[in-house]
Amino acid sequence: MNVSVLQETDSSDRDVPLGFPVKNGKKRAGSYDPVSLKGSGLIGPGEASKEFLQKHFPGATIDDWNDWKWQIRNSYTSLSQLSMVTELSGTEKQVLLSPGVHLPFRLTPYYASLLSDPEGGQAIRKAMIPGIEELKLTPGEQVDPLNEEATTPVPHLVHRYPDRVLFLATGFCSAYCRYCTRTHLVAKEKVHFNSAWEPAIEYIRQHQEVRDVLISGGDPLTMSDHMLKDLLTQLRSIPHVELLRIGTKVPVVLPQRITHPLTWMLKQFHPLMISIHFTHPAELTPETSEACNRLANAGIPLGSQTVLLKGINDEVAVMKKLMQGLLRIRVRPYYLYQCDPIPGSAHFRTPVSKGLEIIRGLRGFTSGYAVPNYVIDAPGGGGKIPLLPDYFQGTENGNLILKNYEDNVFYYPDAEACVSDRG
Repeated sequence: MNVSVLQETDSSDRDVPLGFPVKNGKKRAGSYDPVSLKGSGLIGPGEASKEFLQKHFPGATIDDWNDWKWQIRNSYTSLSQLSMVTELSGTEKQVLLSPGVHLPFRLTPYYASLLSDPEGGQAIRKAMIPGIEELKLTPGEQVDPLNEEATTPVPHLVHRYPDRVLFLATGFCSAYCRYCTRTHLVAKEKVHFNSAWEPAIEYIRQHQEVRDVLISGGDPLTMSDHMLKDLLTQLRSIPHVELLRIGTKVPVVLPQRITHPLTWMLKQFHPLMISIHFTHPAELTPETSEACNRLANAGIPLGSQTVLLKGINDEVAVMKKLMQGLLRIRVRPYYLYQCDPIPGSAHFRTPVSKGLEIIRGLRGFTSGYAVPNYVIDAPGGGGKIPLLPDYFQGTENGNLILKNYEDNVFYYPDAEACVSDRG
């Protein structure tokens, strides 16, 4: 397996402090010591993880399971491998005989253990395991639906918006979602792009309007601490770069990666924010909860990005449970994306009316913090366009006509009309 992250000697443990002060010889709740800094220290493993480990990796230990590099080395990268631990459906078996699947397949053992979840296992299966529907192309689908290549001035950098850029640091993910926007980028063998970062970094240096850099890929948290620190250091050294962001699904599919050394390293680069891709409430496990709390404890604001997917999370009750659960683990719901029209994605895409229905079912019925922005990332490179239910119903006699979450109508005196009346 040509994965450079597994071949590096990571010296990041030398960059962490000796731990928080200890009072009366006892470690305080929430503190950590030098010993725990050497491992992930994640709670658990949870019951699903324990059962999966004992059943399918009888020679492995809990320490192995909690090692994120062990998780990557032992990931399932083909359906024939996965069939050893779960029964494949008819359409999944058909894919074994079909050479046309263009997106790599990979599941960590941890994330594969969630396939048996009685409430969300089928949703995760549909989102992550290729089915024969993936081979059916429909009108409007494109390999690069957001036209990122047209706004790529140098390799691995997308500059679409005026003051921010997207830095594609790697082509590797620890798990591949079947509806991924960047099917044209991710691949098994196209791993970390660190040897080709300099043109992108130099571009940012030369463009003083860039104040915000979103590091994505692939998944940047699959890089080693040393490699990620090197990239963050170079970007933070640019005076006009005010904000660094990381887009990732690692806390969901590989929570073992969120180690104490990693979080200590990341907190050196504030202001730093992390956007995490969540799909279903079944992902809110003890391990993922601890990973997110660990990042939040490092002072890193966390936001969620969820793709609306047919038959997976396209019910108000499911979405409400996910969004409320995210707030409990200190992740602020940020975006709800309409699924991008990549090749073979018709079985994932809902009507836009379904997304509006979900927002209508959240707004007013739960905390405002739990209501994400529903957006379409416009095909062709138009950027994110927010969509809202019709709360604004028009004007009448100088008043705005407003409809609330219960469909009750209210009138608000429009400022412009009031000024006109006084004039």
